Amino acid sequence: MIRTYIVPCKLNKDMCDTLNLNSGRIYSGIVSRHWRLLKQKGLWLSEKSLTKLSDLRLSNKDLPMHAHTIDAAQQGFFKACKTTRSLRKAGIEANFPWRDKKFRTTVWKSDTIKMRKGKLELSVGAGRSRIRVAIPAILHDVLRFVEVHLVFDKKRRKYKWHIVVENGKQPKIAIGVNTVSVDLGEIHPAVVGDDQEPVIVSCRERRHQVQGHVKRLASIAQSLSRKRKGSRRYNKLVRTKSRMKARHEAVTRDMEHKVSRAIVDVAIERDANIIAMGDIRDIGDGVDTGKKSNQKISGWNHGKIRKLVEYKAQAEGIKVELVDERYTSQTCPNCQHRHKPKGRNYRCPACRFQSHRDVVGQVNILSVFKTGAPGNIPAPTVVKHRIPYNVRVMRRCPDTGQTIQHRLLVA
Repeated sequence: MIRTYIVPCKLNKDMCDTLNLNSGRIYSGIVSRHWRLLKQKGLWLSEKSLTKLSDLRLSNKDLPMHAHTIDAAQQGFFKACKTTRSLRKAGIEANFPWRDKKFRTTVWKSDTIKMRKGKLELSVGAGRSRIRVAIPAILHDVLRFVEVHLVFDKKRRKYKWHIVVENGKQPKIAIGVNTVSVDLGEIHPAVVGDDQEPVIVSCRERRHQVQGHVKRLASIAQSLSRKRKGSRRYNKLVRTKSRMKARHEAVTRDMEHKVSRAIVDVAIERDANIIAMGDIRDIGDGVDTGKKSNQKISGWNHGKIRKLVEYKAQAEGIKVELVDERYTSQTCPNCQHRHKPKGRNYRCPACRFQSHRDVVGQVNILSVFKTGAPGNIPAPTVVKHRIPYNVRVMRRCPDTGQTIQHRLLVA
């Protein structure tokens, strides 16, 4: 399996800046030449032709970089173009990359990496001494090193190594035959379970962090509008905004890891080999639900949680399948009457059935997966709550391997 490990960088900051500055220079040269040729002569050069043109303009002797590291910076533009084409083919509006980058993450490929005496040696070109990176013992016996990235951490204002390895481990084989369904939510991140017992994964701290972050961004944007662009105060506010966004991303990423881990843990406990997850990728497309609701939907990080669940479930041998979520929160699992609920509880006006709104969505997603329509599986009467991330318990400890779990049994 391919995994990424983050290791502190002990290199001189000036050297790190020089490396990423050169990577940005190479990437920006590709971008500017591409659009200049397209505008002046109407030519869209192939990757081979544009890379060759870029190599002729570069003075490699002055760049403390291996030739394959230079290739990685050049290929960044073409990979972004490939992604843009895929998004457009899927009907998603996307623009081709056009901005220059002053700094860009430097990438070392596998053939520029050597392992010697418990340290990685990264080549920076012929005739130059290699960069040595101390790595933890867990990485000494990996199958191979795929890539090494020099990444700038905006939160701590320091550089870090992102080491991509193939650890040689194979995904487990799931022996269970059960199926659990997942209903992703904005207030509660997820409800996961089978037809016997759902588990509400509660993490209101995530919502609190998102709302507070939006307010802080609005305050900085208001202050920026009153400053002259390029002034010292303006630049200071821009740096503050960048650090604040990086800090927020680190906190929410930690929560997302814990929530996704809790979802996979429930699937393992129920001996499941399939996780049926509600497909809400286009929930905000072309819909105007008002200022407040639009802001909630835009800050909802369900896509990240889904991707984290997919790779964690893959390691356990569990398959993740997306299920159409239409009317799953409106259909009564007791009488199949369709009713749009208000608040957190679902009350059916036809049969007086009552249950948690998200639990109704979860059991109906399972019904759609098994029978093709919602409302064919009754809702369980016993509901459990799990808090994978709790500030009072965790003390904000960023540990994605958290095992403390609190369960409340409610009738």
